[in-house]
Amino acid sequence: MDRVTAVDRLNVALTAQASEALKKLLKRTGFKKVDIANRALVLYEFIEAELRAGNALVIRDPNGGEQGVKIL
Repeated sequence: MDRVTAVDRLNVALTAQASEALKKLLKRTGFKKVDIANRALVLYEFIEAELRAGNALVIRDPNGGEQGVKIL
C-alpha cells in the first residue's frame, strides 16, 4: 500500500473473533495491521453503501454456484 499521511487515528479493542481474523490476515497477506484496518473500513463502507442502495452481495464459487451474503 502506498505511504499516505494519517488523517485520523483510532485505538480499538478487538473481540476475540476479530483478533483471530486479524492474525490470519497478517499471516496470509503480509500487510501491516494499519493496512488491514484501512482496507477493512473502505471495503465495509463500500458494501454498506451497496446494500443500502438495494443491491445484493453474492459470492460465486469457481463452478458458478452463487450464495447470497448478509452483513449484520
